[in-house]
Amino acid sequence: MQDDIFSANQDIEVIDIEDSIKSSYLDYSMSVIVGRALPNARDGLKPVHRRIIYAMHDLKLSPGSAYKKSARIVGDVIGKYHPHGDTAVYDALVRMAQSFSMRERIVDGQGNFGSIDGDNAAAMRYTEARMTQLSVELLRDIEKDTVDFVPNYDDSDKEPDILPARVPNLLLNGSSGIAVGMATNIPPHSLDELIDGLLCVLEDKNASLEEIMTHIKGPDFPTGGIIYGKKGIVEAYRTGRGRIKLRAKTHIEKKANKELIVVDELPYQVNKARLHEQISDLVRDKQIDGISAVQDESDKDGMRLVIELKRDAMSEIVLNNLFKSTPMESTFGVIMLAIDNKEPKIFNLIELLKLFLNHRKTVIIRRTIFDLDKAKARAHILEGLKIALDNIDDVIAMIKESADTAAAREGLMRRFGLSELQSNAILDMRLSKLTGLEREKLENELKEIMAEIERLEAILKSESLIEQIIKDELLEIKAKFSVPRITEIVDDYDDIDIEDLIPNENMVVTITHRGYIKRVPSKQYEKQKRGGKGKLAVTTYDDDFIESFFTCNSHDTLMFVTDRGQLYWLKVYKIPEGSRTAKGKAVVNLIQLQPDEKIMAIIPTTDFSQSKSLAFFTKNGIVKRTNLSEFKNIRSIGVRAISLDENDDLVSVLIVSGDEEYIDSELENSDESGEEQAQMLEPIEANDSDDESVGEIDSNETMLFIVTKKGMCLKFNVSKVRQMGRSARGVTGIKFKEAGDEVVGAAVIESNAQEILSISAKGIGKRTTADEYRLTNRGGKGVICMKLTSRTGDLVGVTMVDDEMDLMALTSSGKMIRTDMQSIRKAGRNTSGVIVVNVDGEEVVSIAKCPKAGDDEDFDDEGGLLEE
Repeated sequence: MQDDIFSANQDIEVIDIEDSIKSSYLDYSMSVIVGRALPNARDGLKPVHRRIIYAMHDLKLSPGSAYKKSARIVGDVIGKYHPHGDTAVYDALVRMAQSFSMRERIVDGQGNFGSIDGDNAAAMRYTEARMTQLSVELLRDIEKDTVDFVPNYDDSDKEPDILPARVPNLLLNGSSGIAVGMATNIPPHSLDELIDGLLCVLEDKNASLEEIMTHIKGPDFPTGGIIYGKKGIVEAYRTGRGRIKLRAKTHIEKKANKELIVVDELPYQVNKARLHEQISDLVRDKQIDGISAVQDESDKDGMRLVIELKRDAMSEIVLNNLFKSTPMESTFGVIMLAIDNKEPKIFNLIELLKLFLNHRKTVIIRRTIFDLDKAKARAHILEGLKIALDNIDDVIAMIKESADTAAAREGLMRRFGLSELQSNAILDMRLSKLTGLEREKLENELKEIMAEIERLEAILKSESLIEQIIKDELLEIKAKFSVPRITEIVDDYDDIDIEDLIPNENMVVTITHRGYIKRVPSKQYEKQKRGGKGKLAVTTYDDDFIESFFTCNSHDTLMFVTDRGQLYWLKVYKIPEGSRTAKGKAVVNLIQLQPDEKIMAIIPTTDFSQSKSLAFFTKNGIVKRTNLSEFKNIRSIGVRAISLDENDDLVSVLIVSGDEEYIDSELENSDESGEEQAQMLEPIEANDSDDESVGEIDSNETMLFIVTKKGMCLKFNVSKVRQMGRSARGVTGIKFKEAGDEVVGAAVIESNAQEILSISAKGIGKRTTADEYRLTNRGGKGVICMKLTSRTGDLVGVTMVDDEMDLMALTSSGKMIRTDMQSIRKAGRNTSGVIVVNVDGEEVVSIAKCPKAGDDEDFDDEGGLLEE
């Protein structure tokens, strides 16, 4: 049957539908890419924008002319050049007239053309438009055959394939568009900076990106705002792709006893009305605290979005939350994709600058050729007229004797060797040209034309002259359109390596319960005798107190471990330095903590080698060890450091040396595997009289030491906790002897000859040799570390004694005392100790070590042992 049909219809062509669809889709894709969605790399315009400008040129809507209805312009565009809907054309026209969308407007609009609040423009029958001076510069010399013209969609007219463009419009106003399988997003720039960059490339063809960026600092958005950091700019300019962080420009005002955050400028393409609504919604849903009201007080003089804060709110914290939760901080993803020679390509900055200069060079050459041809044609006519004037009597006589114009023309051409054009010009010459003055004018014009021909021919022969013309035109444009930069560019501290400029001093870093952090040179805390009352370390409010402190150097790296098991890091010198009594700065402004995320441990370090590991100790007695090298490259949002059980918190995180075997995998989150349990000895339920080591234990190995609030402790080899991946849970370190007990501190012991300093809440402390604490296996209940009574209070923490270090203790009221560790009496394991801090009804909340402050007077032994 099919054979009969095909034999009867020999003209039917069999086509594979898959090939047909593929071919059709490719044709459609290229049509969208080249003919609609992407700008040309030379004039920076999409076809619709180019057609709008050219249609306005046809209508003679120059900057000095009267405005015409937008509907008339749109009608001409869709009737002659753009076979698409009028809405698309009008939307493109409106955007070119919006000062908040374009860095330099191309259309001068009259009427309602929309607002930054997202208001739509009025209908095209109500608005009027004309060209701006910038669009005139885009079209200048178009009548001099400087660009190619192509048939319009119905082949009834011609339109320019590209505009001459005396300004680098692609980078000046930027462009955005989505094609099939690709997109472009080019930011706008300052015209002054672009011209300086072009001149730099003109003078040095091999100019580096760094040299060019001394002129072109970065994008310059029409809405202003702040570009935060330069890494994204450099990446975009080098590769054609990058991410630029934009922030709103704000300032703080005082109103009575409240603070106001005033938003003066917004990131590019952020809708102010929508932002206002979003902030109000976040306040209503209690996702942002501290805001009492939001008001838009913008007027014709500029933007003013006022965010009124509550009395106790800190403007820095609220502003930081606004940056995180609203478009007040946004990212502009740069994709410098454009069309060149009918092909889409991603360009870097230098390529776009050179492409524009080459385009201008082509335009100038074609313009020069056009002017030269025109000058030669005029010179040809003038030379014929001069011959006629030199032989005026013979010319007149020949014309009089001729039967008609054609015979006169033939006679002139035969008698004087003139061309047809010259003969026609002589025949059209008026008698007034025969006067002496007119003859002189003709000769002068001929001289000027010949000089112009010589000049134009010299231009075509000289590359340097062409470049000088480009330079002169660029300087002319700069003088005519010079506008200061609007968008501010600030350095993100992560972009700058200023470590070499900062002295490496010893610092005391404190962090309060409400999350305020500061650093103070340790020399501000003078050493005191044992039993001293200390000095105020920070001024706190009733609902705030110092939660922890530690000592380190300015160049150290701080690793922050939070209650969610995330780890962040920060250089110490990036923490604001303050006085002893200063409150400090909110830590959320320094690291990108999530809402309600709380810092539980801070570890200073300078070495991220694989020979070291981080040991994590939790309140419920869990211990985990992870190689330090896994934390050397931390993202700004942090990384997972440990998985915590519910109702468990981190107590301490310490750096451990030795045991270099490293398992680069994330182990199971359970306590121990069956295989590991088989390798470990059974935990020993120790008692105070049991003093011997049990099992396969190496006393020369690095040991971990855990203490609990009720005065118990456990010492075991570090190898009993094998290294695990970042997200592992860990294993049991110590079990509690009584209910309500919890881990309060930990230490790393390198040798049994070392001494351990313990201190209680009532300021009682002692030094004890590590050898007095029996070495056992992890998982036991441990032995007594300090004998606790009502006079001592609970155990607060422990630290290893160091002859080169002083002890610093922090009280619940924020006082800090610094004392020599050697002034604290040495005592046995099952004792209480001596008075280290005179708490005066307060409690010790934390202890740490710091380098010695210098030689002081001898310390007495006042205090003695409380109990043996």
